[in-house]
Amino acid sequence: MGRNGASGRERAIAAGASFRRPAAAALVLAAGIACAGLPRRIARPDRPDPRAPEKYVVRFETTAGDFEIAVTREWAPRGADRFFRLVDGGYYDGSKVFRVIPGYIAQFGIAADPALAKAWRFAYLPDDPQRRPCARGAVAFADKGPNTRATQVFVNLADNPPLDTGEFAPFGRVVSGMDAVDRLHGYGRDGPQGERTDQSAIFERGNVYLDARYPGLDTIVRAAVVR
Repeated sequence: MGRNGASGRERAIAAGASFRRPAAAALVLAAGIACAGLPRRIARPDRPDPRAPEKYVVRFETTAGDFEIAVTREWAPRGADRFFRLVDGGYYDGSKVFRVIPGYIAQFGIAADPALAKAWRFAYLPDDPQRRPCARGAVAFADKGPNTRATQVFVNLADNPPLDTGEFAPFGRVVSGMDAVDRLHGYGRDGPQGERTDQSAIFERGNVYLDARYPGLDTIVRAAVVR
């Protein structure tokens, strides 16, 4: 059993990630990469996240329609700070919503550019206590075990009490455009990062791999803080 009673299988299904821990050298390499030409907020994943506003709203423009996420920092401060930094730096722009399981979750957060994705892959955050349930519309970071949140987030497409283990701390919720979130196209558990796939190829080849292998995936055209 995993932390707070969550089994390894539950964590894998929720986070869509393997449990292999990176070698120390890989962590050092990822942390030391300065992504040239990127906005300063995301150019150095080894540096602490700046404090985000106490409340803010992010609009996602996608090929399935637009939706907005209202973030409340009090719910999960570290998650809210990281999410603000990534959105403000354009990390999610052009990336795919690569994992959609109808009636469960829609997950995104691997950058379209493999160099950027790999630079941030192991930029782990300490966990936040879970103060809100994983109810329909709630947004939380995915992980692959304790203290392994980085860039990937998921929207709950339904109330998911099995995820209320204390591990997945929602930092916001969808306040408009949930119909667009429901329309996001995925390949269920057979798709990228389903039960029969892993993320390695996405990190190595980015959208080139996803477009060739899973051409129906929806794209995040742009994500921006609007207020």
